Amino acid sequence: MNGFYKKYVKRLMDFILSLIAIIVLSPILLIVAILVRVKLGGPVLFKQERPGLNEKIFMMYKFRTMTDQRDKNGELLPNEMRHTKFGKFLRSTSLDELPGLFNIIRGDMSIIGPRPLLVEYLPLYNTHQKRRHEVKPGLSGLAQAKGRNSLSWEDKFDLDVEYVENVSFTNDIKIIWLTIKKVFVREGINFNSDIKDTKFKGSQKTS
Repeated sequence: MNGFYKKYVKRLMDFILSLIAIIVLSPILLIVAILVRVKLGGPVLFKQERPGLNEKIFMMYKFRTMTDQRDKNGELLPNEMRHTKFGKFLRSTSLDELPGLFNIIRGDMSIIGPRPLLVEYLPLYNTHQKRRHEVKPGLSGLAQAKGRNSLSWEDKFDLDVEYVENVSFTNDIKIIWLTIKKVFVREGINFNSDIKDTKFKGSQKTS
């Protein structure tokens, strides 16, 4: 039954729920886009290549959460200097993730799955960690539901693989509920531990 869900039902559910979410949340999407343009400048969307299913590269979309401030040499300032209260609000409420709904419609992502990380991490994963790419990346995942940025890289990857091994309708619904709960109470959010600030440098475990 879980195999049938993973192969056929999950994608259909992703498409239908994402389409409904885009329609229902369209006023919020528009308002956030305008506020991002006014408060943080353009472009409104942050775009970056990320690895998806079977490590296939796709373009991921988010609302930008940092300014484009640069030093006298034209280099971007460190992340902590480009954060604003508004950008932190977008991240803590996960409003910055809403454009990811369009990635789900396109089939690049799923509602639930391991979060898509940086392309540069691909050669750093051990055999165990590589299994996170056996399913589509998600807008949220088991690691986000359990702890978000408060978890270590090792713990995140272990939870990603745990999800891969137990994909089911019941688990997806549980993760959606836990994610919503985390967002509302804003648990496990650490702006100093963003994937751009504390990068994964490889694991000491070989498997």
